[in-house]
Amino acid sequence: MSHPHRPRRGSIAYSPRVRARSEIPRVRAWPQQTQPKLLGFAGYKAGMTHVIMTDDVPNSLTTGMETSVPVTVLEVPPMKVAGIRVYNSTTYGAHAIAEAWTKELDKELNRAIMVPKKHDLPAALSKIEQLIRDGVAKDLRVIMYTLPEKVTGIPKKKPELMENNIGGTDLKARFEYAKTLLGKPVNINDVFNNGDIIDILAITTGKGLQGPVKRWGIQIQKSKHSRAGSVREIGTLGPWHPSHVSWRVPQLGQTGYHQRTEFNKRIMQIGKDGKNVTPEGGVLNYGIIRNDYIIIKGSVPGPAKRLVRMRPAIRLKKQLPVPEISYISLESKQG
Repeated sequence: MSHPHRPRRGSIAYSPRVRARSEIPRVRAWPQQTQPKLLGFAGYKAGMTHVIMTDDVPNSLTTGMETSVPVTVLEVPPMKVAGIRVYNSTTYGAHAIAEAWTKELDKELNRAIMVPKKHDLPAALSKIEQLIRDGVAKDLRVIMYTLPEKVTGIPKKKPELMENNIGGTDLKARFEYAKTLLGKPVNINDVFNNGDIIDILAITTGKGLQGPVKRWGIQIQKSKHSRAGSVREIGTLGPWHPSHVSWRVPQLGQTGYHQRTEFNKRIMQIGKDGKNVTPEGGVLNYGIIRNDYIIIKGSVPGPAKRLVRMRPAIRLKKQLPVPEISYISLESKQG
């Protein structure tokens, strides 16, 4: 597998490497904030380009100089808040106890779920308020959905439904803030600003069934050592006794289409007109960006047109100022 005097190739930290349950990433942790504010948003990956910006990283060798930085462009049309859901705390984790749905729902949402038709919104809100007053409710989330039809590069009609958290320490104040969002569209500017440090959650590009060399990065055997089998397999699966193959042994299997979280990604720019970042001939494998957009420094997991979720950085170390971008490359990426 690896030489004893160097680190192994391939991390066993991401195990088991199975297919993601859903193409909508699941957020398992949220940052702590004192004031009520929406903590999540979602967009669609368009593609990559590069920008020329002034390096503002302290103690960098190129501080104050203009450098070329690779960036990823996401199209972020408005999202809508469909409902409010509250949870209590049980021995087996959080359990949903009540929810309130708005009557101002788009007809496209019927493609994703069974929309409640006879729902008494005032009664549901009063029930949630009573649960909060009695101390039964311990947490609160808002149910939001995307509108892919507004994204020109994605021929998709089915909205993606997800839960986003609302920051704050007072549950009642969070509930009052959630009521102001109910049934209304939310833009990317309502959640993030230029220069913010965020976390990216997405499903990586699927590669299907792959062998241990590509899946785990093991070394290809020399021809002398591979007389009994293939050069692209490991030398042994383990001892005779115990007669059990450990999960740590690199084997073939599903590669890609895993949920991954990238921490501390910097927002380079948030804009309204997507034509300002659309290359000549459109974005490769995507098309023309016509809605709001967000530029992220570096790469983002997943292929083009994939849903990407964002949240404020949960491991924030240092907040940098707003980037000074002097040029955005609009050259064709057709080759």
